Amino acid sequence: MGTLEEFQLITDTEEFFEFFDLAYDERLVNSKRFHIMKKFGEMVEKSKGYDMGGDEKLLEFYKFALISVYKNFENGYSPSAADVWEMFDKPSGCGTCATSTSCNDVEEVSHGVHACVSQPSLSF
Repeated sequence: MGTLEEFQLITDTEEFFEFFDLAYDERLVNSKRFHIMKKFGEMVEKSKGYDMGGDEKLLEFYKFALISVYKNFENGYSPSAADVWEMFDKPSGCGTCATSTSCNDVEEVSHGVHACVSQPSLSF
């Protein structure tokens, strides 16, 4: 496992799994990428404000969070239709703001669709 600084530079879903040296099913990640990263981002956001006892413990929490989210999808979790449509209605989070509700860089990108523009190279 790398450093917290390296973690914060990751932009691709697969890179998170590789960073934590976790095996994953490419087909599952390809089909549930957005949902996995949304739930993972929510867990990362929830960890903010808590003293985890240093960077190493924080990275262990992030690893556990990714495993937990991935296993839920692997075991058949499927977001409800309301959750899916809500995601399209709200701007997507980014590495800077982490959640759509706290993002200050939200702009309309196309026909009423809004997105965070602070990290245009971010990909899921």
